Amino acid sequence: MATLDVRPRLIDALSVLRDRVDAARFPLPLRGAVRARRNRAELLAQLDDYVIPRLRSPQAPLLAVIGGSTGAGKSTLVNSLVGRRVSEAGVLRPTTRTPVLVCHPDDLHWFAGPRVLPQLARVWVPEQDDGGEGSYAAGGGRGTGSGPGARMAHGSCAGHAPHGGHREPHGGHGPGAGPEDRCGVHGVVGVGGAGAERKASELYVEEEAAGAAEGHGYGAAVGGSAAGGGFGAYGGGGGSGVGLGRDGGGAEAGMLTVRIETDPALPSGLALLDAPDIDSLVARNRELAAELICAADVWVLVTTAARYADAVPWHLLRTAKEYDVTLVTVLDRVPHQIATDISGRYAELLQRAGLGHVPRFTIPELPESAGGGSGLLPATAVAALRSWLERHAQDPVARAAAAERTAAGVIASLRSRLPALAGAAAAQHAAALRLAGRVEEAYERAAERVRQEVAAGEVLSGDARAHWRDHGLDGRSDELLDALTDGLTSLLTCAVDEADERAAEAWRRDPAAAEVSLTAAAGASGAGGRLGVIVRRWRRCLEELAEEETREARAGQAGERAGSVEPEESAALLATALLGGRRARTAGENLADLLGAQTALRLCERGGRLLATYLERALDGERERRLAPLDQLTVPLDQQAELIAALSVLQREKQRETEKEPRQEQRQADERARAMEKEEVSG
Repeated sequence: MATLDVRPRLIDALSVLRDRVDAARFPLPLRGAVRARRNRAELLAQLDDYVIPRLRSPQAPLLAVIGGSTGAGKSTLVNSLVGRRVSEAGVLRPTTRTPVLVCHPDDLHWFAGPRVLPQLARVWVPEQDDGGEGSYAAGGGRGTGSGPGARMAHGSCAGHAPHGGHREPHGGHGPGAGPEDRCGVHGVVGVGGAGAERKASELYVEEEAAGAAEGHGYGAAVGGSAAGGGFGAYGGGGGSGVGLGRDGGGAEAGMLTVRIETDPALPSGLALLDAPDIDSLVARNRELAAELICAADVWVLVTTAARYADAVPWHLLRTAKEYDVTLVTVLDRVPHQIATDISGRYAELLQRAGLGHVPRFTIPELPESAGGGSGLLPATAVAALRSWLERHAQDPVARAAAAERTAAGVIASLRSRLPALAGAAAAQHAAALRLAGRVEEAYERAAERVRQEVAAGEVLSGDARAHWRDHGLDGRSDELLDALTDGLTSLLTCAVDEADERAAEAWRRDPAAAEVSLTAAAGASGAGGRLGVIVRRWRRCLEELAEEETREARAGQAGERAGSVEPEESAALLATALLGGRRARTAGENLADLLGAQTALRLCERGGRLLATYLERALDGERERRLAPLDQLTVPLDQQAELIAALSVLQREKQRETEKEPRQEQRQADERARAMEKEEVSG
């Protein structure tokens, strides 16, 4: 097996693909959209939490994630593999806890920073001395540390000091504390220098039958300060703070965390991660469990004799087969009397699923398996699994093979996963175009209606027509202009309302628009007011235009009465000529008498262009408001092409690396042969 030797170009191609996946959006409720969003999140988690970090650091420890359903015995298994209680085995079912990662002290630097699981804040229980250095008072405490990732000082809660050689992972109970009030001796792994502040909290949730949950947060400032009621610590750049109580500030409630434990009993090069239940009642914990499993070099799936045929573990098994990951299965809590029968049936199911090669380990049902036990199984019960994990962690060939297989399996799975994601992106884009097209079509018909009715003189009706008749009998020009302005506003409003109703009806028939509001988001109820503002602006521009032409006509004395005509009169006649259609022929003739034929013709042409511009502006503005909900969905135009292009580049780089591997192996073999020849000659 070739070692995991990946060139920077492959990592760059993966990073580009990761960014394209991150930019993809599937907001419309199409068939397959929910699956696409889930696949996108899963793919991002795998790339961020595992593939890219693993390729960048092939020498990092092997991470084995212990996953499974409720009550499978994951925590007990982790405790037994380590040899002490590092993860609390819950009595109540189902139990969701902060995930716990255990590694050798020399490997802590691999997990203290955001190399893997970057979305999780690091929290851990420090080692304690026999003498119980330091103590926490009821109101607060202090610790010391230096540099990024400084540890919290040793200590205990008031009322429960640590005993020699004994660890209490969650502290003790102080005086007056209720049974659910836990004292925290949790530290925060900080990343950054002086002046930087990192907030974190550890959320303990016990799911009751009604689904209620209560969290207790603990955290500390890193390179800065924290405030609240509880326990604090010094961090990376120097600083102090009072820590966090149940409702203390300085930590964000509900922030996802991973608790780091170190133990020299665990071999260097191996890390174990106890994940929450994959069938937790809390959706966030189910999602977190799936993300943690996807961040593993080795999947250790734990199931029980009573639940080995359930759908939940088999979903994980099928996923592992699809991604060709390094997989181990543990059949836990198997009664002695039926151990052979149950193990044989499980093996048969694995064989039928094409997973007969997967290593299987059986753990009998023991008193320690119960939730109320010590949380530790006899060493002999987990010896085979521990031996398998140690061998793969310490043997460079086996370790590289496990990591290479999992990473290569995930990359290979992109050949089917990315086209599916791109197809969903194309469907989203097509649906967005289809919905936008319905609005465009409705407003094109509205624009045509407005043009036809203006040409037919529909605006010159009602009050406007009455004012026009009075205008010849010394009627006021401003009243005629007011009536024409109101008539044009009404015409536009009716056209927009009709377009909105037509578009809304089309959207109601389209499943893609089920969660998109056409009228509410667009503010359609205020269309009349907005259109009135635009029409009044057109009127002011028309009056300025009429005033300009009238002033020039006065200067040239072009018309019979140009010297005495008022600009308001010219504006009223011009508006009537533009909006009255055939009914307003007299208005054009009167305008020619006032300003001259050439001036009147030029004024009507300029006024017509101005009217067309403002009508288009009014309808375009309302159309854009109706399209705003679609624009806010951020369905990228070319996300399908970008996903496929990124996959193509990745496949090309992967093929190039595959072709290089035999040559590298040959060069290594040649170098070894030459080294042996030199040794023989020197000997």
